[in-house]
Amino acid sequence: MIKPDKLHFLTAGMPLQTDKRGYPSAFEILKDMELDGLEVEFVHGVRMSDDTRKYLKQISQEQGFILTSHGPFYINLNSKEDEKVEASVQRIIETAQAANDFGGYSITYHAAFYMGGEKETVYQQVKKQTAKIIETLEKEKIDVWIRPETTGKATQWGDYEEIIRLSKEFEQVLPCVDFSHVHARTAGEYNTYDEFCLILDRISKELGQRAIDNFHAHLAGIDYTSKGEKRHLILEESDMNYKDLLKALKSFGVKGALVCESPNIETDTKILRDYYYSI
Repeated sequence: MIKPDKLHFLTAGMPLQTDKRGYPSAFEILKDMELDGLEVEFVHGVRMSDDTRKYLKQISQEQGFILTSHGPFYINLNSKEDEKVEASVQRIIETAQAANDFGGYSITYHAAFYMGGEKETVYQQVKKQTAKIIETLEKEKIDVWIRPETTGKATQWGDYEEIIRLSKEFEQVLPCVDFSHVHARTAGEYNTYDEFCLILDRISKELGQRAIDNFHAHLAGIDYTSKGEKRHLILEESDMNYKDLLKALKSFGVKGALVCESPNIETDTKILRDYYYSI
């Protein structure tokens, strides 16, 4: 596995300025902006040619970019239909395979919906399906971090405590903490320095220093209601307290990937990077 030497700042997908050349253009922009890489977004399915996988691996190795990957939206390990659960397992495996091929550090995905079920019952189902995923990855020697993401609505499985608990069960699983989702899910909590430190301290105590040294997080401005996340916003157009979050990440010496999902992707990623280095 890739061992991060610092906190890397990534765009969620290719920068908006990317031209028709695709990835070559994207990496030129990232380099010019002093950004560290990107998260490959497999929105509707894991579709990537062998040539693209080779190109991404080559450029990331040659220029030191960090790459992560986000699994397709159509994942629900707690679906009431067995074939949808099986398809979800396969999509996560395919995401991990692609990331492994292109030299990725980590993959993340929204794992499940409660579907009206009891929290413990749903947890056990997610755990059961995660065990299948890990078994396949071990057989195929796929060596990337597998990370269920903290989710933004109470109907979705994945508050940070559930994801920490799951991470304790499997060596290859660690959290992807979407701080905007945690903030939205709680309708406005987890937005102060002390609250961010509480999450990081909990991860450190429960999962050890390796979780701090191999971190994967998401951040964006966020619009929410009492029911949770509505949509992503530009940082400065939201109440997301990104400055205190970056101070907390620095205080804990967090290493890994911070992926910005704001609508103005590269602009906000640059704002985050520059503020972090100004602290």
